[in-house]
Amino acid sequence: MLKPDKLNIDAIDSSSLVDKVESRLIELLISEKLSPGDVIPKEMELTTMLGVSRTVIREALNRLKTIGLIESTKRKGTTIKSPNLLFLLQKSMIPSILDLATLKDIFELRLVIEIGMSDLIFSRIKPEDIEELEAIVELEPPSAKEVLFDIDHEIAFHGKLYEISGNQTLMDFQSILLPAFRYVYDSNMIKSPDHDSKWISHKDLVKILKDGTPNKFRNAMRKHLDRHFKGYFKNTAKPYTRDEV
Repeated sequence: MLKPDKLNIDAIDSSSLVDKVESRLIELLISEKLSPGDVIPKEMELTTMLGVSRTVIREALNRLKTIGLIESTKRKGTTIKSPNLLFLLQKSMIPSILDLATLKDIFELRLVIEIGMSDLIFSRIKPEDIEELEAIVELEPPSAKEVLFDIDHEIAFHGKLYEISGNQTLMDFQSILLPAFRYVYDSNMIKSPDHDSKWISHKDLVKILKDGTPNKFRNAMRKHLDRHFKGYFKNTAKPYTRDEV
């Protein structure tokens, strides 16, 4: 009797014809070193080149349009475009259907990014940015050290830091992740940790932006976000994995 684990049989390629054509077209873009604005062959030309039906070619092209790699115009035909890297993430950012492990990953990613933006912020901040940050913190409650944070104040302050960074992709990324942040906060997944006298407030951060250094600001941001690290998902009885949802 033949035992399955002893047989030397290659796995069957289960990818569809459209999958293969899509992959082949992407390989074409890379091998030909095509750039945004370059025209790709027409549907009938691709049909002849790849030996598949026009229906298959059209479906594969539609997939590439969906992920933002190509676009069709009346005059030029189908051309390469610079894709919006965050487009698909934006479409799938529905917090209520994300499991806790993914929500936690997103929250941690946000914290890591905000600690790492210090050099960009210091190299691009202007006096009017300082004034706007000061106006934002003036609206915050004086007892901020006794609570974890207010979501609107949090978004206003940190959103301004993303803006100061001058990095459009970072700004777009933050706006895409905001629904997840709000969902985590509104769902009471974050519990305020014990009071920490070493905690750095938004007002403290503004003072460092005025008179400090990138390294000092980076360390201060770590302390500012420390209770976020300590406080998130405290109401879960145990660590969640994606398989548990």
